[in-house]
Amino acid sequence: MHATESSVPDGSERRLLQAEDSENEHNMEQPKPYKVYTRRWVILGIFCLCSMSNAFQWIQYGIISNIIVQYYNTSPFVVNWFSILYMLCYIPLIFPATWLLDARGLRFVTILGSGMNAVGACLKLASMGRNLIGVAMAAQTISASAQVFILGIPAHLAAVWFGPREVSTATAIGVFGNQLGIAIGFLLPPVLVPVTEDQEAVQRGLSTMFYGTAAVSICLFLLILFVFQNEPPIPPSPAQAAIKLSQSDDQSYLSSVRTLLSNGSFLLLVITYGINAGCFYSLSTLLNQIILHYFPDAEVDTGWVGLTIVFAGMVGSVLCGLWLDRTKTFKITTLVVYLLTFAGMMTFTFTLDLGRMWVVFLVAGFLGFFMTGYLPLGFEFAAEITYPEPEGTSSGLLNASAQAFGIAFTLGMGVLVDHENIRVSLLVLSGSLLLGTVLTVLIKSDLRRQAAGHAATMLADGPTNM
Repeated sequence: MHATESSVPDGSERRLLQAEDSENEHNMEQPKPYKVYTRRWVILGIFCLCSMSNAFQWIQYGIISNIIVQYYNTSPFVVNWFSILYMLCYIPLIFPATWLLDARGLRFVTILGSGMNAVGACLKLASMGRNLIGVAMAAQTISASAQVFILGIPAHLAAVWFGPREVSTATAIGVFGNQLGIAIGFLLPPVLVPVTEDQEAVQRGLSTMFYGTAAVSICLFLLILFVFQNEPPIPPSPAQAAIKLSQSDDQSYLSSVRTLLSNGSFLLLVITYGINAGCFYSLSTLLNQIILHYFPDAEVDTGWVGLTIVFAGMVGSVLCGLWLDRTKTFKITTLVVYLLTFAGMMTFTFTLDLGRMWVVFLVAGFLGFFMTGYLPLGFEFAAEITYPEPEGTSSGLLNASAQAFGIAFTLGMGVLVDHENIRVSLLVLSGSLLLGTVLTVLIKSDLRRQAAGHAATMLADGPTNM
């Protein structure tokens, strides 16, 4: 009996030792202090729909500018201001908007933006009288102000919710929502609002468009109010985990802005991003007038040309995001896309007078793929070279530059287009894109977020290598 009892402890000790070794091994392989949540796709999808609704309101007047001119008995210059308001409101409001994003978080700012977007859409219902262009401008101003709280969100949302191997793709999808809204804005207004001398028919078309926009905007506001979340309980990446660990209460928004403005590479990117996006804004605003100059009575085709530019850009955005997540080649990708944007604009400039609409569509697709495909590249490149500063602040400054260049290009091109100097106006855009390409070469590829992510991963993996 003693012999039997003496053999049992030996086996038990071995099993206990094995259990302790297994537990120690398990403890050394504890999950890292970051995690991605499935709900991130729901958050991103809701934001995309909100951005889509706001972007639609930006271009819904400009793409039917000839109809709006006749309906409100005004001038093309005045109608162009429906688009310019989106750019003008952004510049003074960007600093309070990014401060709110930094201080109050993603959910608060998104609720604010979607709420203002719904108010602007609803107010347009009161602007359908032919002498109520002032009400329409006031409504557009509210929608334009809402854009300030929406446009710079994608990079911040992607960084807060998505892992390091999908953050560029998530940013591209966030920008995709804005582009989808512009695409629908190019497509639907020419279909809904007829070209006719019957102004009652025009009013019915506007009514259908405004009621539909208001209904969608209200539904999205309610969806954001009850579903949208600020951030996940656990950060999704080593870089975000490092930011949360290093955050302190004495960090100020103004110090972050000063840091960004002292970063030479970021300032170059601000200029190059502004030139590219500003060219897109001005071309979109004046597309109706440009196409109708070469192809009279082609209002519906003009909408389809705009749709082609933006749809190709949506494809380009997503593919560029996937490429960045796979290769992390931020500077070379940005430079190549910028150079091909310049080539596309030059081709567009010298093929309009061929009188072949299929050529216009083909070139517009090429131009759009790279011009609007560039937008998420700029956000992600900025996030890399300015880490650990907030992505919302860097994106906001990029967009402020885009609005400033957009206003300058739109006003300048508008004067040239009014005097039928279409080619000269497009050559100005082409020359600006060439300058942007040269400046992109000078940007230093200092990928700080990548470096921080690698360092945080090594620290988290350290115990397992001991």
